[in-house]
Amino acid sequence: YLIPFILVAAALLKLAPALARKTALKISLNIPKTETLKTQLSTIVAYGGRLLAIILIIIALARPQEVSKSDIPPTQGVDIILCLDTSYSMAAMDFKPNRLEAAKRAAIDFIKKRSNDRIGIVVFGETAIMTCPLTLDYPAITEFIDIIYLNMIDNKGTAIGDAIMTAVNHIKESAAKSKIIILLSDGRSNAGIISDPVYAAKVAKTFDIKIHTIGTASKGKAEIPTGDHFQPTGLIEEDLDEATLMEISNTTEGKFFRAKNQNDLKEIYSLIDSMEKTEFDIKIYSNYRDLYPYFLFPAIILLLLIFLLERTYFMRIP
Repeated sequence: YLIPFILVAAALLKLAPALARKTALKISLNIPKTETLKTQLSTIVAYGGRLLAIILIIIALARPQEVSKSDIPPTQGVDIILCLDTSYSMAAMDFKPNRLEAAKRAAIDFIKKRSNDRIGIVVFGETAIMTCPLTLDYPAITEFIDIIYLNMIDNKGTAIGDAIMTAVNHIKESAAKSKIIILLSDGRSNAGIISDPVYAAKVAKTFDIKIHTIGTASKGKAEIPTGDHFQPTGLIEEDLDEATLMEISNTTEGKFFRAKNQNDLKEIYSLIDSMEKTEFDIKIYSNYRDLYPYFLFPAIILLLLIFLLERTYFMRIP
């Protein structure tokens, strides 16, 4: 649509020298030598002002625009629920300072690496509860993890099946591209309503939920605090049910990981972080701002000013 205006501008540029010569000749022939400076100024304003106004109008008709581009960040990524075992055995000190605290720190580091993912928290012992629903409020999630403590859900067993089912119930209706449960435990399922955690995993599978399991325990015995002051006066035997944790992850096409110390735990969470990245198509929007008013309005004002001057200050009296 700019072609007509470009042709007009080119024609004006081509005729400009001839118009200038004609104007100069007209001035030299028609203006007496006795003409005052005021009359000469009025002639310059009349021709020069109108020419400038025409140029501004042509530019305005070309509709110049300023273009700015902005990208809209993604609003939805992966939905992740972290299931943390808080049973008494998580006080074992083969991890520093103990299994639970090491798991909490690794989980917080994991959360810091995520973006646009809703994350929730389930804790379990004899039963399981959702302590933090799915949210994008990462500072709030971190606070919920900070306040998790040993025997938070009493200390009479480990309800892995209940933990999985609790997480499934909160994530199954999600519209996220990917739904993930990360379950961490140092023992075997021996409590809760869902006695068979593999059954819970099969339910998760029907909702396209993937479960990664992390077994947290070193080989052999580990010191564990006992008594009122939690002094390391006792030993606890490793009781990690690797086979069940592995079957849970395999059932849902997830992965099983074995962490023998806090460094292993950090590496596992880093690996899961890299595995569960979601690629987004960033939408770029172009914003257009019309600039023609900056040329049209000055042209109108200039023409009005010339009109007023010709009928007032530059008006010729016979």
